[in-house]
Amino acid sequence: MQAVTAELRLLSVHAHPDDEASKGASTVGRYVAEGVEATLVCCTGGEAGDILNPAMDRPEVHANIGAVRREELDRSAAAIGFQEVVMLGYRDSGMPDSPENADPRCFARADEDEAVGRLVAAIRRTRPHVILTYGDEQTGYPHPDHLRVHDISVIAWDAAGDPDRFLEAGEPWTPSKLYYSTWARARFTAMHEAFLANDLESPFDQKWFDRPSQDHKITTRIDITGYYSVRSAALRAHATQIDPDERFWFGLTDEIAEAAYPFEDYELAGSRVPTEVPEDDLFAGLRDGVAS
Repeated sequence: MQAVTAELRLLSVHAHPDDEASKGASTVGRYVAEGVEATLVCCTGGEAGDILNPAMDRPEVHANIGAVRREELDRSAAAIGFQEVVMLGYRDSGMPDSPENADPRCFARADEDEAVGRLVAAIRRTRPHVILTYGDEQTGYPHPDHLRVHDISVIAWDAAGDPDRFLEAGEPWTPSKLYYSTWARARFTAMHEAFLANDLESPFDQKWFDRPSQDHKITTRIDITGYYSVRSAALRAHATQIDPDERFWFGLTDEIAEAAYPFEDYELAGSRVPTEVPEDDLFAGLRDGVAS
C-alpha cells in the first residue's frame, strides 16, 4: 500500500461488539495510520452474548452487560483507530430458537426498510469510498445478526446513492467499492503449522479442515505487517468475550502469528471504479481524484 494522497474514507459494518476486533482490525488500523478516515457501524449492543472470560463472570457484569459491552467496544475502536462508532440501535438477536431471537426489538426481527434506512443515513453522513461488511457465505457461523448485516449492507450499497430512496436519510452518497471480509483456509492452515512448528498444541482441529474452502473467492489480500498487534489489542478490549488464556486467540505471540500469515483477506463484491484483481489495496482505483 501507499501513503494516502487524497481524503479517503471507509466504513465497516459489524453485527456485535467484538466483531470489529476479529474481522479486519489490522487492516483498518493500517489504513488509519496512513491517513484514511474510518467509521464503525455496530448493529447491535451484544446483549445476548455469553461471558466467555471466567474473570468477568460476575453478577454485576451480567446485570449491566449492555453498558459493559459498549465500554469494551469503545476501547476496541480506539485501539483500532476508528474515528467514530455508530450504533444502529438494535438488540442482539441471539441464536435461532433462543428467547432473545423472539424479542421484537432484536435486529433479526427489525423491519428491513427501517434497518436499511439507518445504515443509509450513516453512509450518507460519513461518505465512505469503501464499505467492509459480511459475505453471503456464512454456513460456518450462521448467526442471525451476521446474516442480517449482509442483507442490509447489500441493499444500502445501492440505496445510499439513490436520490429517490430514504429521502429523510440525507444527501445521497454513492460508495465506490464493497468488500466482504473472509477467513482464508490459507490463514488457519498457516497458523496451525506455526503452532506445531513451535511445539504448541494447535486449536485448529479436524473440523476446521473439513470446512469447505472459500479461498477461491478471495480477490484482495491486505499486508498487515506491523499491525497484527492492533487486532490483539482490540480483542483484549472485549474482556467479557475474549479469554486472554484462550489458545485460539493468543496461543501464538503476535510476532509468530504475523510472520505465519501477515495478511487479511477480502472478497470484492462490487466496484464502481476500474480495478484489477487480485488486489493488494482496498482503495485500488481510488487513489487519484476521489470524490470528496
